[in-house]
Amino acid sequence: MSEPKAGRVARNERIETSDDQAGRVAARDDELAGRVAARDEPRIETTEPDETAPVIQLQGVGKTYGTVRALTGIDLAVRAGEVTCVLGDNGAGKSTLIKIMAGLHEHTSGTMLVEGTPRKFGSPREAVEAGIATVYQDLALAPLMSVWRNFFLAHELRKGPLRLLDSARMKQITRDELAKMGIDLPDVDRPVGSLSGGQRQCVAIARAIYFGAKVLILDEPTAALGVKQSGVVLKYVARAAESGLGVVFITHNPHHAFLVGDHFVILKLGEMALDASRDDITVEQLTEQMAGGDELAELAHELRADA
Repeated sequence: MSEPKAGRVARNERIETSDDQAGRVAARDDELAGRVAARDEPRIETTEPDETAPVIQLQGVGKTYGTVRALTGIDLAVRAGEVTCVLGDNGAGKSTLIKIMAGLHEHTSGTMLVEGTPRKFGSPREAVEAGIATVYQDLALAPLMSVWRNFFLAHELRKGPLRLLDSARMKQITRDELAKMGIDLPDVDRPVGSLSGGQRQCVAIARAIYFGAKVLILDEPTAALGVKQSGVVLKYVARAAESGLGVVFITHNPHHAFLVGDHFVILKLGEMALDASRDDITVEQLTEQMAGGDELAELAHELRADA
C-alpha cells in the first residue's frame, strides 16, 4: 500500500533537516579543529632587522699555535658605519686577529658571528664572499700595472662572444669610484706605482667598497706614511665608514685612531687590555694605555728611585 503524498513530503523534509544538521555539525567540527591546529602551531614573529646589530661579533675568541697562545678571550663588535680601532704593540696579537676575520686562520676557541650567524672561514675567499675585505700594508697592488687594471684585478669585465676585456667601461668605473673617495685621477692608465702612498691606499679601499665589502679591515694603513699622506688616508677611512661600511682600523698610533675611531680596543700579549667607546675615553688616556699605563708608571718610579 503506497504512502500518502503528504506523509512522503513530511518524511523527506525530516530527512533533509537531518542532513542539514549533520552538515552543520561537521562544519563546526572542522572549524574547531582548525582553531586547535592554529593554536598549536608555533607563532612566527616577524621583526625588522636591527641596524645597530654588529656585522662581525667575536665572543671569547682565542687562537693557539701548538702550545703558544696568541689570543685569549677576545670580545669585539664591528658595526656598520663605525670605525673600530684595534691598537697594540708588536706581538700583541693584532695580526692574528686580522687573519681570523680575514679567513687566513681559524680560531680555536670562542665564537665568531657574521651577521648573526656563527662562522669559521676556511679560506680568504670565504671571507670575501661574506663581505669582509682586508687591505694589508703591502696593498696587494701590482706597481707596474695601470690603476684600472689593479682596480679590477681578478674581477675583469668582459664583453662580446670572444669575451674581450671591456677596458673602456673598467676605466670609467675606476675614475668614478676614485672620485667618490675624493681623488680626481683622469689618467687611470698610469702605473699604480707612480701614485703617492695615500693614493694607493685609496685605490685599495675603493676597490674593496666597489666589490661589495660590508666590513673593511685596514692593516696599519698609515705606518709607512708621512704626516700629510697619513691625513689623506684617515679621510678615506672616515668616508668608508660614512658610506655604511664597518671599518676595523689596525694601528700603533693612538692619535690617528682617536681622529676617526668610534670604539677602541687595546691588545696586550694576546689579551684585551682596554675596551672603550669614544665617549668614555680621552686621547690622553688612550695614549697612556697604549704606552703601557700602570707599567709605564712603575718604570718611571723605578727610574726616579735609581736616580
